[in-house]
Amino acid sequence: DIKLMKGNEASAHAAIRYGVDGYFGYPITPQSEILETLMAEMPWEKTGMVVLQAESEVAAINMVYGGAGTGKKVMTSSSSPGVSLKQEGISYIAGAELPCLIVNVMRGGPGLGTIQPVKGGGHGDYRLITLAPSSVQEMADFVGLGFDLAFKYNNPAIILADGIIGQMMEKVVMPPYHTRRTEEEIIAQCPWAVQGKKGGRKGNVITSLELDPAKM
Repeated sequence: DIKLMKGNEASAHAAIRYGVDGYFGYPITPQSEILETLMAEMPWEKTGMVVLQAESEVAAINMVYGGAGTGKKVMTSSSSPGVSLKQEGISYIAGAELPCLIVNVMRGGPGLGTIQPVKGGGHGDYRLITLAPSSVQEMADFVGLGFDLAFKYNNPAIILADGIIGQMMEKVVMPPYHTRRTEEEIIAQCPWAVQGKKGGRKGNVITSLELDPAKM
């Protein structure tokens, strides 16, 4: 299944094929085609994937925080200044030890383009799992790899791309389709997930802070 497409488009198609549960984003060049492609493909009709344009970058990353807390495969994308706006939310997700995927298609040049790439950022001493694609093919491949690593280490992963890879067109071998996980599979893979206290299962609490009154 070989197609000619932009790096941004490849990321969007890979997200659908990988069985991602939700995408929450906000348009900003040079990554706007990720959201545009997802909206055009209407995966909510094919796989049940939620695609939502939030009212801001801050809202988008906090939607990702909520989705990640339930054990779902959720992602967002933005560009350099947009990722800067997401930093507080990203640091909360990292502090809560939750898996998610962030795609940063960085700008270069004027127009807030000089805001440099971010691997950590936010509050606290932490790092993101960082994948730096060098081709459109890797823009597609790293969606699945990013989620696999995020769930393996319970830490956000970021695809650190740039406007050139996001906008240029190359031939891409698309990944096979994966079905979205069932609720039972999510509970089995993510026993920490907050999904309501069902069937006498122990209740879970997710927090980004360790505040033990006795220790305090």
